[in-house]
Amino acid sequence: MLRSLRSRNAISKLYRSIRLLPKRGKEPYVSFFKILGFYPYHITLYEQALLHKSSSIKLKSGKWINNERLEFLGDAILDAIVADIVFKQFEYKKEGFLTNIRSKIVQRDTLNKLAVEIGLDKLIKTSTRNLSHNTHMYGNALEALIGAIYLDQGYRVAKKFVDERLIQEFLDMDRVARKEVNFKSRMIEWSQKNKIEIQFNLIESFTDNYNNPVFQSEVVIGDVQVGIGSGYSKKESQQNAAKMAMKKLKSDPQFAESLIESNSNLKKSPDETALDPEEQPFSEEENLQENKE
Repeated sequence: MLRSLRSRNAISKLYRSIRLLPKRGKEPYVSFFKILGFYPYHITLYEQALLHKSSSIKLKSGKWINNERLEFLGDAILDAIVADIVFKQFEYKKEGFLTNIRSKIVQRDTLNKLAVEIGLDKLIKTSTRNLSHNTHMYGNALEALIGAIYLDQGYRVAKKFVDERLIQEFLDMDRVARKEVNFKSRMIEWSQKNKIEIQFNLIESFTDNYNNPVFQSEVVIGDVQVGIGSGYSKKESQQNAAKMAMKKLKSDPQFAESLIESNSNLKKSPDETALDPEEQPFSEEENLQENKE
């Protein structure tokens, strides 16, 4: 029975390959083959995956389509695939470690970079001009592409694409495990350990030349500003400010010690120092910490 099933699958695959032969020399099949490593069966799915909402297309039925629905699906499939991969690769690691490394792989910055690495950014159809900063557009399109692969060819092919085309080719998993990404959480943990007050304040917000919102935040320990950061969201600006503060504290131990001594009698502000449930720091074992960025 197993042999019969394999035979049917082989025949089906051969049939689909023959059916695609007249199209394989044409665009956009060639463009997608260079990115995917295989030819699409239903190319319209992949074209939709690269259709940003700013360039939505209206169908005869009156329905507007873009890549947002495929992005939703791809996000869920990607989470499952990466969980599958890290679970098998890090056989003896605890749940916290696995959750940590998965979140680092599927975070928007990583997906943006991976999308550019495989050339996906050159195929996205958009009428927006907000390409002046590290937009989420590329990472969103990559998730939509994974959703298209899943619908077109199934989970196994989608997993192979993520594993071989993305992770093995462009990511060092051990380095990813060591990389620190939640600098705000680290700063809060540091302040709690040393029993001093820390605040994350919004300094200002404005728009850039492309009308994108920009936020600037600061990290204040006691009454001393130790870091400033900007970003296209409040969260991003706080993370960048915390990253600067961490580097300053690590590079100047005397400065860090003076902050601890001068603020040792200050009471912590519950609102500012309480860890967000989503930002709980990981243990030393789980982080293998030291920022290599």
